[in-house]
Amino acid sequence: MSHIRSRPWRLFTNFVLFQAGWLVCVIGTNHLAVLVAVALVVLHLLLVSHRPALELGYIALGTVAGSLLDGLWWQLGILQPATGALDAAWIPLWLVLLWSLFLTTINHSLAWVADHRWLPWLLAPIAGPLAYWSASQLDAVRLQPMSLAFIALGWLLVFPLLIQLRNRWFRALAAGETS
Repeated sequence: MSHIRSRPWRLFTNFVLFQAGWLVCVIGTNHLAVLVAVALVVLHLLLVSHRPALELGYIALGTVAGSLLDGLWWQLGILQPATGALDAAWIPLWLVLLWSLFLTTINHSLAWVADHRWLPWLLAPIAGPLAYWSASQLDAVRLQPMSLAFIALGWLLVFPLLIQLRNRWFRALAAGETS
């Protein structure tokens, strides 16, 4: 496989890979969903990324940060397993892989958000909880009455933090979609 050269096609491919991965994870919530998500991240690195090794480092670090946040919510009962979902000591592996898939978008199909200092702060507390609510509607997780408020607060902090992490320690990725 070779890297996609056309910027619009890279962005489109990144968007489609993320959406497909999200859907597979929240519908499947199983080992097959995890394997598909890993394959989609690898496909992203092969087809979309200009700097796969550097982006993989960013994805790994961001996945740890996001998984710690979800793990806190999981341990506090803010997020709960749906009926029939795989039990997990910390959080389900499919939820960890959702973070990896999401991290692929920050440098590509969501890169435009970071171009406006205020936009991550505005979008994060809306879009983050909407994704978890959508997952709950597909019976991937259960939410408590105040779950969305906690998730909004967490995303208000973590999304801008992930962008700052990229801008400070992974600068080459911040300029990656210019070619």
